[in-house]
Amino acid sequence: MEKIVAYFSTLEQRPLERMALLVGGLLIFWIIEGAIPLVQLRYRVNKFRHALVNFGFTIIHLIIHTALAVLIVLLSDWCREQSWGLVYWFRSDVWGAIIIGMLALDFSSWLVHWVMHKNAYLWRYHLIHHSDNKVDVTTGLRHHPGDSLLRGIFFILLIFVSGAPMYSVMIYQTLVVITTAFTHANISLPPVLDKGLSYVFVSPNMHKVHHHWKQPYTDSNYGAVFSIWDRMFQTFTTLHPSKIKYGLDKYYPNEKDEDFIDLLKDPFRKKTKTPDA
Repeated sequence: MEKIVAYFSTLEQRPLERMALLVGGLLIFWIIEGAIPLVQLRYRVNKFRHALVNFGFTIIHLIIHTALAVLIVLLSDWCREQSWGLVYWFRSDVWGAIIIGMLALDFSSWLVHWVMHKNAYLWRYHLIHHSDNKVDVTTGLRHHPGDSLLRGIFFILLIFVSGAPMYSVMIYQTLVVITTAFTHANISLPPVLDKGLSYVFVSPNMHKVHHHWKQPYTDSNYGAVFSIWDRMFQTFTTLHPSKIKYGLDKYYPNEKDEDFIDLLKDPFRKKTKTPDA
């Protein structure tokens, strides 16, 4: 355990290693979804052209969160020095700190996701993620910069509440990167396995429901790593994969889902209603 804590405590200081984890996860699931696809996706041009658009958003997302990492480290260190947060109030050991930190940060992912679906202004930014008509492993980090920034703010807020130490933060960030690739990947798992996973974790089929083009399915299954929040707050929904259609039924033209510049501009040039309006 000491080696694990030591490794993750300083992982934020090794950006190339973190990048390798991200790229490695994408490549692994890219290969798997090619071998056992859930559906046969018909790309507008080809899979690489689709990936290029999503990688553009991924790069911006990484730049924003790399900048926010400075605040995250400072805040986590401040919590340790001041014994501030749930980790210290409960006098947690290493395992307790990992569990509390991971649950708190995963709740931040669920909460910010739910808020973006319910607030008309914030939905403008998040709908860029939902506008992808071909959901695959590259869709996972397709976030408008406004979306990425808000996620970072909620992440920092829950570090303040939980007092999560850096090793807990980095364990969660590593897990969420892998899980995001897994849940967005166009892979077909045995139904029993997918359903079994969904009792604790967000499974691929569970998250694909969230990308269904029509309400109320779009407004469900907000979880990132753990499915407990959706079950707890009654936002968990199921839909057979064969009935899922990606994209949006309104808010943004589906035929422009690979227009990178248009997607960047979209939140600033029109007012969009919330998904459940």
